[in-house]
Amino acid sequence: MGLVVEFAVGTPGRCPVAKASDRSGERVTDVARTSLRGDGVITEEFRLPAHASVEEAIPGIDVVATTDSETIYRFERDPASDCVCEIIERIAGPATDIRAEDGTLFVTVVVEELATVRTVVERLRAAFDGVNVRRLTTVGDADDDGGSFSGKRLTDRQRDVVQTAYEMGYFEYPKGANAGEVADTLGINRSTFAEHVAAAIGKLFDAQFGTEETVTPTAVRR
Repeated sequence: MGLVVEFAVGTPGRCPVAKASDRSGERVTDVARTSLRGDGVITEEFRLPAHASVEEAIPGIDVVATTDSETIYRFERDPASDCVCEIIERIAGPATDIRAEDGTLFVTVVVEELATVRTVVERLRAAFDGVNVRRLTTVGDADDDGGSFSGKRLTDRQRDVVQTAYEMGYFEYPKGANAGEVADTLGINRSTFAEHVAAAIGKLFDAQFGTEETVTPTAVRR
């Protein structure tokens, strides 16, 4: 069984892909990467609608081709640079999808252990702001239906609570932090913390096991 993880980085530094999405107001998808010259330099290409011209606003990118509907841009980067994609791939392996929207970069990878997710988040947060896990999906064998748990099922507050609890080791055995310590970090009381966690776990069980009815305590939004 593996985990498909989508990391989101709200301020990914000098990333041309993220800047292009921010300057153009368009979603950037189909990011392709190759090493064309054989010297280790990474060449990346991405597409934008033809009306979204960004080459003058972003240094270091070139127009490769243009049609009535779209423009293909290209730029080069050093693989040793501490960009978001390089940091993630050094720890978790090759990215399966890269996209950007409103200046936020989204990178998807497949990992085998949750510990890898924590390591990536810690490393990214040491270098960038606005780092979150936006999606976490389990995948099994080809004959296994598997299950999924998407952060988008949760409220923003539930996601923050569960992610903080996870990063502090609340779900580990033995615990890296107790409920009171996590609640103090979040600035909420223990009962509110417990309600948020119970609600999130209820949604996880519903997604994982496909239950028709899930008993979930009402989470207080604070």
